[in-house]
This record gives sequence, C-alpha cells and structure tokens, in this order.
Amino acid sequence: MAVEAYVFIECEHARSKEVQAKLLKIGGVKDARVVTGPYDLIALVTASNFKVLGDVVISKIQAINHVKKTLTNVIIE
Repeated sequence: MAVEAYVFIECEHARSKEVQAKLLKIGGVKDARVVTGPYDLIALVTASNFKVLGDVVISKIQAINHVKKTLTNVIIE
C-alpha cells in the first residue's frame, strides 16, 4: 500500500534554497517548496509503505546538512 505525506522542515537561517535543492534529489520526494511560517519548507513524499516513508524521513531528509527539525503528516484522504 503506497503512502504519501507532507514533511514540514525547519532549516538553519538562510539555508532553505540549499536544502530544497538536496530534497528534490531524494527518491520519493515529489515536490519541495519554500514557504512562510514556522517551517521553511514543505515536501511531498511518496513511499511504498510506512517503513520506507520512515527511512526516507529519518535517513535521508533529516540527514541533510542544515535541517534542524521535521514534522511528518501522513495523507489519509
């Protein structure tokens, strides 16, 4: 069962564009946008299951230099 989620990402100051470029190279990241508000980026991630989704968020997105914090919201509808 495929799953999709929005991942809200907080970055270090003035690093949003750099992080966005790296996000867009990660398999499963369908889109990544710089936004205003408490988070700096929102990424749309698709994965084959929840384990793969977790691996993408923890092992790839959180591992990007200058990423401070993430919040994952699974799409249910």
